[in-house]
Amino acid sequence: MESIALPLQAAGDWIEYPESVLLFAVLALAGIGTGVLLVLSLVVYNRRRTRTYALVTLAIGMLFFRSIVGLGTVSGAVSMPVHHLIAHSIDFVIAGLILYAAYGSGPSSSTAGVGHSD
Repeated sequence: MESIALPLQAAGDWIEYPESVLLFAVLALAGIGTGVLLVLSLVVYNRRRTRTYALVTLAIGMLFFRSIVGLGTVSGAVSMPVHHLIAHSIDFVIAGLILYAAYGSGPSSSTAGVGHSD
């Protein structure tokens, strides 16, 4: 526990030592979880090979990278201003990727009215 505690004590003035260990654990679990999701999404993309699956896989990859940035912030390797700049930029990119994937996977205008009677 001492080997983990020393780097986390240097995280900065924004967080105290006991909370930093809990935050590090939560971020590590999030990193592991999103890493597993990333591997699964790569497998699915490899099977489907469509733009929609590529965009979703890229969004999940960005979530994984966001967890890495969070771990870097807790360990003191990434400053809080840089963390906010990167993390919130990643949030914007993820939202854009998902919206673009949803927009691109919808029905085309030529098939939108097929099968519907008014």
